[in-house]
Amino acid sequence: MSQQTEKLPKLTALLLLVVVVVVAQTTRHTAEAATTICELADNTDDCMENAMHPDFPTKHQHNGKAYSEPEYTSDFWLQRSKEFVRQQASARRNKRVAKNVILFLGDGMGLTTFTAARNMLGGPEKQLSFEKFPYTGFSKTYSVNTMVPDSACTSTAYLCGVKGNHGTIGVNGRVERTDCAGMANADNHVHSIAKWALDAGKSAGLVTTTRVTHASPAGVYAHVADREWENDAVLADDCGADSGLPDIAQQLIYGEVGKQLKVIFGGGKREFLDTQFYKKGKRQDGRNLIAEYLEQSPDNAFVETREQLLNLKLDSYKRVLGLFERSHLEYHLDAADTQPTLKEMTVRAIEMLKKEDGGFFLFVEGGRIDTAHHSNMAQYALDETVEFSKAIAAARELTSEEDTLIVVTADHSHAFSYAGYQDRDSDIFDVAPAEGTDDTPYLTLSYANGPGFEDYYNTEKFKRRNPQKVRAQVNSFPATAPLESATHGGEDVAVFASGPWSHLFTGVYEQNTIPHMMAYASCVGDGLKAC
Repeated sequence: MSQQTEKLPKLTALLLLVVVVVVAQTTRHTAEAATTICELADNTDDCMENAMHPDFPTKHQHNGKAYSEPEYTSDFWLQRSKEFVRQQASARRNKRVAKNVILFLGDGMGLTTFTAARNMLGGPEKQLSFEKFPYTGFSKTYSVNTMVPDSACTSTAYLCGVKGNHGTIGVNGRVERTDCAGMANADNHVHSIAKWALDAGKSAGLVTTTRVTHASPAGVYAHVADREWENDAVLADDCGADSGLPDIAQQLIYGEVGKQLKVIFGGGKREFLDTQFYKKGKRQDGRNLIAEYLEQSPDNAFVETREQLLNLKLDSYKRVLGLFERSHLEYHLDAADTQPTLKEMTVRAIEMLKKEDGGFFLFVEGGRIDTAHHSNMAQYALDETVEFSKAIAAARELTSEEDTLIVVTADHSHAFSYAGYQDRDSDIFDVAPAEGTDDTPYLTLSYANGPGFEDYYNTEKFKRRNPQKVRAQVNSFPATAPLESATHGGEDVAVFASGPWSHLFTGVYEQNTIPHMMAYASCVGDGLKAC
């Protein structure tokens, strides 16, 4: 750079900046151009801030879908703020004893997930049902031995009140994954709030869109050293055929908690049946655990279709087992009308549990949010989040805020990104309005790792493929590191609460605190109680 250029007056330098930034936006090299020209300005920091955050989209470049003219005024936002302050100031703390407790678990539903899901309701200003709950907090999700957890150790935390090791369920930190002897030692077992509720004379049940033997629901009733031990065949591979240890499905049918659950709705039929009873069965012990469940009592019912579930006369039975798919339930976007929705299963579960006068504990999991994220299928994950929200809204409508505590949270997050600077009315699944320095557009949604890498990157040419063309052919979204399955994220997850003692759930706390707060509100368990 010449001495003459270095002596340009400030005004001239700023004018040059405007020209260069305009050109840079056209060529998509804003950062490099702005860095060069900002060296000429007196206030380099302010200069770079203006250059790197250009005013696009411009104020009036929208189609009116999400917002209207009043939003351009100060009064609109001031009034909205006043309304929220009034709402918070008038809120009263409900210190009644919670007769019922419902824990909703959005598996893998990190902050980015439900924030992005609002767009499927019509725009970022919309609210999912649980976002209207009066009290919120954050839980720390790490496990005893890992910084980023899985769904097994987290279920032990938010259901049993104790943190354990990655991959283990219903056991403490003394049991490492695949530790058969450690699992056999009952002193290492920890019990869920479902057992605490049962011991207090209440009813309990579970609902999930995954297999009912999967990691999250298994935390309600199982004690295993490995989440993969859903059937006898897998357990035998690690512990031997003569170990005498019960697999997860067996614990659901015969375990101390499992055999008392009034409602069990989800998928996973294959884990209960030997191949001689079911072609796609996983068991190798010659057993039909569904038949054994029905033989336990004439008051037990079994359903496997949406029609059977919706038409079942609940007054005729004391317990209901519903297995609606071989493995996980199909994604909502792909499901046939023979499969019940999460909302329908939740409503029927509450109707069944409300028959008991003593109250109940219900666990409800939106489990396919997580499986969609593992495959980098953002659209599926967000749709599952909206379905999850519908189930929560239905539960809140069916119960009283005076006597029913509803807690909504996630077990962990995902390495899922929601990046800008797209127009507020744009399609969240589309590309952002700018391009990268490689002259290729980028999608608003992406992942840090996962199978989406192979779809969106040409490793032979060391360049990105055009994501608009790729998205037209695949369900996945781009990832920056290739993995067969995307990983979880390690950041804190949100907790939302409504009902008795819901104000306890504010602040930042360890994930294993959650069941203790629910127990306090409902006066169950051996810990602190509100009564």
